[in-house]
Amino acid sequence: MKKSELFFAALLVPADFLMIILAAVIAYWLRFTPGIIEIKPVLFEFPFDSYLKIVFSLAPLFLLIFSLEGLYSLKTTRVFWREFFQIAFSISVGITIIIIAIFLQREWFSSRFILLSAWGLAIILVSLSRYGVNLLQKILLVYKSIGIHRLVAVGKGNYCKTVCQKYRQNPSYGYRIVSQELEINIEKLRQIRATKGIDEILICDPDISMKNLREVSDFCHRNRIEFKFVPAILQSISSNFEVRTLFDEPVIAIKNTPLDGWGKIIKRIFDIFGSTIGIILTSPIMLLTAIAIRLESRGPIIFRNERVGHHGKFNVLKFRYMKLEYCTGTQNPEQKKALELEQQLIETQSVRKGPLYKIKNDPRKTRVGRIIEALSIDELPQLFNVFRGDMSLVGPRPHQPREVEKYELWQKRTLSIKPGVTGLAQISGRSDLSFSDEARLDIFYIENWTFWLDIEIIFKTFFVLLKKRKNL
Repeated sequence: MKKSELFFAALLVPADFLMIILAAVIAYWLRFTPGIIEIKPVLFEFPFDSYLKIVFSLAPLFLLIFSLEGLYSLKTTRVFWREFFQIAFSISVGITIIIIAIFLQREWFSSRFILLSAWGLAIILVSLSRYGVNLLQKILLVYKSIGIHRLVAVGKGNYCKTVCQKYRQNPSYGYRIVSQELEINIEKLRQIRATKGIDEILICDPDISMKNLREVSDFCHRNRIEFKFVPAILQSISSNFEVRTLFDEPVIAIKNTPLDGWGKIIKRIFDIFGSTIGIILTSPIMLLTAIAIRLESRGPIIFRNERVGHHGKFNVLKFRYMKLEYCTGTQNPEQKKALELEQQLIETQSVRKGPLYKIKNDPRKTRVGRIIEALSIDELPQLFNVFRGDMSLVGPRPHQPREVEKYELWQKRTLSIKPGVTGLAQISGRSDLSFSDEARLDIFYIENWTFWLDIEIIFKTFFVLLKKRKNL
């Protein structure tokens, strides 16, 4: 562990403490400002020094909750929005405990205004303070190399090349590749350590023998170097696993998805509430879109597009963005001709490889259709699919049966959960990703789902929608 990481992790504790105290002091001051007093007169007497003693005695409670929530983990870099939600949750828990304590002891001081103000201010101030600390840490990391981890990667495959490329392109990750070795050579590792220094060694070649792995492990233990390796069997099966014991022997258990049990219940409740709010908020846009489609061309406003989900085929609802005679669904009486034309366009104008297609300069679209597809407005009716239970707000995008037939075996794992309106692949490249990359991102999502990951993906989707799609 780097000294800078320990320093910044330790710095968060007093910074959080001071921000909580500051939030409480500002909340008290606001309560006694003339504007607030005129609206709501003060009906209690509570000296500031007595109030401050209580604040100092309660502040450690919040630090304890922060610690239990993992906010003091030793990380070089942190994701701001994910940390923000952790902070909001932790402070809300602390305020709830205080409210319960006040309810049980009615003679204690009680001011709803101060409590609510302190709650909001604490979330804002702690988040801003941590953002500043994290920004300073990143600046020192990127520009001064303070806290950088010197990494030696060992392996011949594409995985090792990808790891090195990602770290070189993103110095904010906190790693510098000091050497990329094709095979294990202990003497060469000694030379690298003596000349450049080594903090971590990553073995990412499944063909390296257990004997060589033990040699590297011993070398790392002797020299206090962190040792990481990717087991060959896990490279081809899953990245989501845990170590258990069976008759006192270690066993690696592959986990399918956290979206079982309570995870599935939480996600469905979130889908119902989220789709309801989404339908209400976007109803003016959907109404205007429906009018525009009706005025420009004949045919149904909502088009049913057959897709494959985790329980088989279902109809995805979309605003029609093509002329009726070119639509490939059953609503078109000339469906066969439309399918033949689409196949010709795929062969001549598709810009995607693999099972999926993307037709550039598609001549079948209407003028309104080009606009609503570019802005993803055509997909808004899928909120009704979510409310009905066919889809989820977040998940792998559903594809047509003829596309699914071309899936490789490993790609069919994307069909193990409900498809989504948006997903990890959509915020990582929209339709510009290859299908293999899209499938890998979807499988990662399936194996590593959390409620906060859904929130993060939905939040980022709004920013992605502001960017115009390519290849249209």
